[in-house]
Amino acid sequence: MFKVSIQSFIFSLILAFSTQLLATDMATLLAEKQAPEGVVFEIVSDEDDLLEELLPAIKSHIEKLRTRFPDIPIAIVSHGKEQFALTSKNSTSDKQTHTLVKQLVKSNDIDVHVCGTHASWYGITPEDFPEYVDVTTAGPAQINDYEEIGYEVIVLTD
Repeated sequence: MFKVSIQSFIFSLILAFSTQLLATDMATLLAEKQAPEGVVFEIVSDEDDLLEELLPAIKSHIEKLRTRFPDIPIAIVSHGKEQFALTSKNSTSDKQTHTLVKQLVKSNDIDVHVCGTHASWYGITPEDFPEYVDVTTAGPAQINDYEEIGYEVIVLTD
């Protein structure tokens, strides 16, 4: 268990520092004359309940982005401990979080990804997540893939 905590901490630190240097913010995006290729919200934290706290604000950001740029593709990548709120096992205890994620995926055409590598450190498999959550091999690689095709990254942490 101690090994997992150190891995998680180091992984989170590296990612937080590396992606925040490249990240943008909502005000900057909304002020642009032309839409970026897309936007990806990156969430990484050791706080279990962070998704419950952040998702209403993310939904509001998505509404603003879609008002300004109606066809902009948007994704969410969660790759810290907060992602475990999205396991099927937690669909009852984190009902509000699951309801909002389902709505974002099905009604707003948002791709929601969690990190399979981080999940595996805690013995959680891709099958432990519901069908509306995509389990990507590695959250940071998923973010890099989005950046390579021109997405802007908005980093949200605790």
